[in-house]
Amino acid sequence: MEINWVILGWLIDMILNGFVWLVIAAIFLSLIDVTDKWTRKAIKWMGIADDWIRKFVDNLFEWIQKKNLKILSSIILLIIFGILAQLGIIPKLIT
Repeated sequence: MEINWVILGWLIDMILNGFVWLVIAAIFLSLIDVTDKWTRKAIKWMGIADDWIRKFVDNLFEWIQKKNLKILSSIILLIIFGILAQLGIIPKLIT
């Protein structure tokens, strides 16, 4: 019986390729689990920061209204809208 080296090479290649993909999948599944925890923590902190920023801006605008500071409020709004435009939030809100 003669050995068909092409088929044997193909089988070895498939087995090694499958083993490599199994190792890659095991590594990335554990990595995805870790990054998923990091993502949840980051989203939690983003929520806390968002609440703090909203409270700060609301208090700031109330203070500006009480003091009747139109120039200061204009500058602050200009800064806030500039930041939102740079982050690309305003174009997303418009469209």
